[in-house]
Amino acid sequence: MKLLIKNGRVIDPASGKDEILDILIDKGKIIDLKPLIKDDNAHTLDVPGRVVAPGFIDMHVHLREPGQEYKETIRTGTQAAARGGFTSIACMPNTSPVNDSRGVTEFILNEASKKAPVNVFPIAAVTRGLQGEEITDMVDLIDAGAIAFSDDGQPVSNSQIMRRAMEYAKISRSLIIDHCEDKELSADGVMHEGHYSNILGLNGIPSPSEEVMIARDILLAEYLEARIHIAHISTKRSVSLVKAAKKRKIRITAEVTPHHILLTDKNLQTYDTNFKMKPPLRGEKDKKAILAAVLDGTIDAFATDHAPHTPDEKEVEFDYAPFGIIGLETAVPLLLDKLVNPGLISLQRFVEMMSLNPATILGLKNKGRIDIGTDADLTVLNLSASYTIDSSNFFSKSRNTPFNGWAVKGIPEITIVSGKIVHKVKI
Repeated sequence: MKLLIKNGRVIDPASGKDEILDILIDKGKIIDLKPLIKDDNAHTLDVPGRVVAPGFIDMHVHLREPGQEYKETIRTGTQAAARGGFTSIACMPNTSPVNDSRGVTEFILNEASKKAPVNVFPIAAVTRGLQGEEITDMVDLIDAGAIAFSDDGQPVSNSQIMRRAMEYAKISRSLIIDHCEDKELSADGVMHEGHYSNILGLNGIPSPSEEVMIARDILLAEYLEARIHIAHISTKRSVSLVKAAKKRKIRITAEVTPHHILLTDKNLQTYDTNFKMKPPLRGEKDKKAILAAVLDGTIDAFATDHAPHTPDEKEVEFDYAPFGIIGLETAVPLLLDKLVNPGLISLQRFVEMMSLNPATILGLKNKGRIDIGTDADLTVLNLSASYTIDSSNFFSKSRNTPFNGWAVKGIPEITIVSGKIVHKVKI
């Protein structure tokens, strides 16, 4: 049956639309877009007072399957995504086995086709086994369905390997997503190196551990005229490096997580391991620089870096807990409440960073826009609904969030994928 969405405030950054419109959907595509559409053969979804946005895309998710299904599965991770307002997610390759071969990529896509309520786009490994020594067969992986390449969780430390990877990605018109970290500088650090690491007696991770790798990859991208995307940017100097590179017309984009915008290393004073992530929470100056970079366009996209871990893994001494937090079910309400509702960023800019820009960076045609002929992937927002984050009710298998108990205003109310309602909150 056709779906007719009526009386929604349509926000579409690609066209600049911000107006009350009806949207008619048939066979997974938008077939009409204008005020006062009438179609007696369509199921009607009336959404007055709601925002209708292009379906949100999270370009940095860890689904854990295959191999670590005790933390998350394709089914539970994508259910969490649908609840969080995401219509598409891109999943990182640090599974077991690593997604470095056609067989693993095809397994992920096959499982997603049977179990996932949202679109799943696999990101394959840059190097075999994430070991940083031998480049994967990128052409074969692209043919299998990979949309980008990353050794996320592990930096590609060898500059020659990174150069070759950028060259192959350029030839194949693909993208390298870079986890920027100098492991020698990070060493055995578990939080940001600074005032609070000294007070807490925890080993620190210095800001240059991220910045030197970003600088290296900017130089390589400039030399090769290649593309590079910086994952989970976290420091003031990193922002400055990306900003300067963009001024030089280098083909670079960057993402930021909600937790690096909303939290700092000061939050670690309770030794709560749910505040332990990599890159670590940085200082107040870094946080302010990141927000400024969101406002001026230096940072292109929001991404969750959804990293599920079990309570048994997290409920240990701080030094021994794994890095990472989940974010699929908290990102949208947190950003609406803390950035959009107070007027720190516009709704247009928020939607641009959640949908249009990720779609453009990943090359997802017919996504990230609301127009006739585009995919009917839509996120409907209720900006006035209040909600208290309760990790015990998450669809994700894991509960490792620092935001449990936070009261927020603004939620993703309805998630629509290919014209099908895959999640709806009862208000």
